[in-house]
Amino acid sequence: MTAIPAAAGHRARHERRARVRGGTIAYTTAGTGEPLLLIHGLGASRRTWNHVIDGLATAYTVIAPDLPGHGQSDAPAGDYSLGALAASLRDLLIVLGHPSATVIGHSLGGGVALQFAYQFPERTQRLVLISSGGLGPQLTPILRAATLPGARTVVAGLALIPRSLTRRVLSVVSSIAPALLPRTDAAPVADTLRRLTHAGQRRTFMLTARTVINWRGQSVSATQHLRQLAGLPVLLAWGSDDTTIPPQHHRAVAEMLTDPHLFEIDGAGHYPHETAADRLLPALRHFLDTTAPFHYTEARWRRLLTTREEDAPHAGRHPPGPGHRTP
Repeated sequence: MTAIPAAAGHRARHERRARVRGGTIAYTTAGTGEPLLLIHGLGASRRTWNHVIDGLATAYTVIAPDLPGHGQSDAPAGDYSLGALAASLRDLLIVLGHPSATVIGHSLGGGVALQFAYQFPERTQRLVLISSGGLGPQLTPILRAATLPGARTVVAGLALIPRSLTRRVLSVVSSIAPALLPRTDAAPVADTLRRLTHAGQRRTFMLTARTVINWRGQSVSATQHLRQLAGLPVLLAWGSDDTTIPPQHHRAVAEMLTDPHLFEIDGAGHYPHETAADRLLPALRHFLDTTAPFHYTEARWRRLLTTREEDAPHAGRHPPGPGHRTP
């Protein structure tokens, strides 16, 4: 395990690399206590969590990795499936000496988090899905276009536009077509495009996108795993103005879970952990502080696997604390 330069102004954070299966995974860690594993979305990096890490690290050990091929982590040979990404994070936890963790995922990271909980229930204490992918097929046409012929060339061209100009253009787009891009999401999307100036990052973006997306929308669903999550504390959080992944995905999935916690943030888009962290963080802390870690037993898991869907229990939903808005 090797250290890499820490971000200025965050002395409590440690920027590190861990060798996992012959490659390295870069990650940020901070705090002490129960471990929290933070999983970023498509084309993003661990920096997307900068606005919430310090608030979580006051009571928990935060581990925010760059997914394989993203940020400063090495790229795998070519498997960017949800299962492969989940396995790489399981391996990271083992290397770091954490038997289990609360898993928090944003967008694509939410789909990875769901897959992680299904593949490794014994390593999952709680599950937090923020603007999560994998809950339904609908998806912004911007990402669907990434799977079309010629998309690689278009993405490469967009990535070469200066960051300041990109932000201005996206701000104009959000003003003219907020149904396509909310104003709050212009800056995070510009940051994603900036990261794609690196050819390796573009390759990862395209390979990952085409693994989970097609021209119709999201091609991979994790909802078939929801029945097995009975008893696992789950928080669903999203922005009311998200146009990347429809908010109704989270409402519909809430009906499939036994006891979900819900948190909708008025006026936020697809990146509430970046643009509305001051409202999301208290809900995260309340959920973490008031729920007990999931206790896995093989007998319980066997029972869930053999229960027919129509016989599976469903039991309402409730908010994680002050500021909740009932959908």
